[in-house]
Amino acid sequence: MKICIDIRCLAEGRRTGVEEYTRYLLDNLFSIDKKNKYVLFLNSWKKTKLDFSWLEKYPNVSVKKFRFPNKILNLMFWYFSWPKIDHLVGGADLVFSPNIIFGNVSAKTKSVITIHDLSFVRHSEYFSWKRKWWHIFINPKKICQTADKIIAVSQSTKDDLVRVYKIKPEKIVVILSAVADNFCIIDRNNEKLVKIKEKYNLPYKFILFFGTIEPRKNIIGIVRAFNLLQKNGSEYNLVIAGEKGWMNEEIDREIANSPFREKIQIINCVPDEDKVYLYNLASLFIYPSFFEGFGFPPLEAMKCGVPVIVSNNSSLPEIVGDAGFLIDPDKPEEILLAMKEILENSKLRSELVKKGLEKSKEFDWKKTAQKTLKIFQE
Repeated sequence: MKICIDIRCLAEGRRTGVEEYTRYLLDNLFSIDKKNKYVLFLNSWKKTKLDFSWLEKYPNVSVKKFRFPNKILNLMFWYFSWPKIDHLVGGADLVFSPNIIFGNVSAKTKSVITIHDLSFVRHSEYFSWKRKWWHIFINPKKICQTADKIIAVSQSTKDDLVRVYKIKPEKIVVILSAVADNFCIIDRNNEKLVKIKEKYNLPYKFILFFGTIEPRKNIIGIVRAFNLLQKNGSEYNLVIAGEKGWMNEEIDREIANSPFREKIQIINCVPDEDKVYLYNLASLFIYPSFFEGFGFPPLEAMKCGVPVIVSNNSSLPEIVGDAGFLIDPDKPEEILLAMKEILENSKLRSELVKKGLEKSKEFDWKKTAQKTLKIFQE
């Protein structure tokens, strides 16, 4: 079988949730499947500096690169339903899209798509007009209706697809995502911990948020809860790490106006190899997002032995379970109480760390890849 995989989501070189999913899924998929032939479809008008050396060990995998202007190609896909992706790569039995994107597949070719979340429908208020219009033009509902099979990264996402888009449940398969094996507990005597602490000038004790800095992540709620914590004389600082997203003005104002601004640190660029050390240095991880299709950061923190606080909505209770402290993201006072309880109760903290490590074992990229391959074969 010849399988085409659309990897345009990797063209920007960013490592958001979709890119993490695509990169780790493919690496594990290719490592277990030596039988099928894979061709990766990539288009980028700009010259990309993507490193494909990791594919050299897979003789059954090749990359087809194109340099069509993205806007023109998307317009052709949208308006003329042409060209067909399977034709561009020289034919394919199946086309797999790891995320929603403009594209067309010929009638004889099967299509599978992964849906990470419907946040753009459920919480459109957290999206810029540019992103809203993009989702209107791309028409995710139609994409889901025409796909032969849909992979949902959580039961929460499947429920949304059934409820919001009226997709038949039997068309959707839940295959949980995972996180890389390099996330783990690091020995406190590891000299790299000291180097990372010095590199980012990190405080001795801090609460960590890691994720895209945008409204849906509820960073304003974190700052307000942190302000309340500081009024009680807390010795902990707050570190907000992650790439800048969109609609950040209100977030920036909230941080700037905090009476404890000097105890809040922003780190906008953290290389992948540094992330595990940042988690290990944190005393507590907080992720009170308003909506998540899966939520990688809490799982990464749990694998690193850090107690986590997450929202009691969408997929987060499903992913974290009783291994984390669940709170109402709309109530900073509730976030405050969770912070105080974990930071001041060593027994609770130890229990959460233990449960988090056990829970994180349920998520494995090899299992995700095996289940995905089964869908292709079916």
